[in-house]
Amino acid sequence: MSLKQHIEIMLPAIEDELKKQVARLDADRTRPFHEMLTYHMGWTGEGAGKEATGKRIRPLMVLLTAASCGTDFNAALPAAAAVELVHNFSLVHDDVQDNSDKRRGRSTVWTIWGVPMAINVGDALFVISNQAMMDLARVYPAGVALRAASILHDTCLDLTRGQFLDMSYEERADLNIEDYFPMIGGKTSALLSACTHIGALLGGADESAQESYRAFGYHLGLAFQIQDDILGIWGDESLTGKSSAGDLVEGKNSLPVLYGLGKGGKFAKRWSQGAITAGEVSAVAAQLESEGGKSYAEEMSVTETQTALGHLQRANPRGAAGEALLELANILLKRNQ
Repeated sequence: MSLKQHIEIMLPAIEDELKKQVARLDADRTRPFHEMLTYHMGWTGEGAGKEATGKRIRPLMVLLTAASCGTDFNAALPAAAAVELVHNFSLVHDDVQDNSDKRRGRSTVWTIWGVPMAINVGDALFVISNQAMMDLARVYPAGVALRAASILHDTCLDLTRGQFLDMSYEERADLNIEDYFPMIGGKTSALLSACTHIGALLGGADESAQESYRAFGYHLGLAFQIQDDILGIWGDESLTGKSSAGDLVEGKNSLPVLYGLGKGGKFAKRWSQGAITAGEVSAVAAQLESEGGKSYAEEMSVTETQTALGHLQRANPRGAAGEALLELANILLKRNQ
């Protein structure tokens, strides 16, 4: 069975589980609140549908990992829902913190209902994610359910660490490459590693295999974020759907930028002079590329990709689900430039 066939089976189950979990707020007095959550999740409101929900990569990774260990993925559905709810709680709060008015082509929650209500929406998604993890105890031994919840709780703290670093870096001019990896390790890699770690735990993998799956997810996240940094400066907008001017105009401390700053050349000099305008982006990107920023980031992406796939090989995923997990990883790691 291919990845596509796995997705066709797993995705509806994921959506059903997510809707069941979010329905905890579907009551007379809180129905408008419930609708705020269903809007953010992409199920209701203008523009609702596949584009608004996103690809649900994280819950798919939980289920594929569990299945690749030889277990029925259905038992792991509450955990799959939990990681997706954590992801979405972070998105709601990120939109507030970044003052972003669009998410997946639609107005963000805070622009419709205000910042205080959006914070409450994010909080609710976070709480429901914890409640979803508790549902594991209906199927798994209490010790396994508790361990899975502990992994997710540790991950949530890592997410806040990464977000703190990201926001605190905005006001700093002394950053270097060594500052980069702890930040993306929290913001991007932590949740992906939790997906594969929890999936392996629920799949019945031994400690060694669990660690290999966890490391696979972690390095997958690093490689994915580095690629995102490259696409944020040199990507083809028609393929990525993301503006290639945004990262430089916003002054994002991405890996290519930090490499360029470390070189102390013309790029670093221009960066130190203040905000880059949209009209300058092409020339500044070309300068950064000429100083090795793009090639360095590409090399690091290859290194992290190879590391991730090496850990996956050591995890020894089994059957069609294992093949599908590898296929999904390759899709994530070989995005269109």
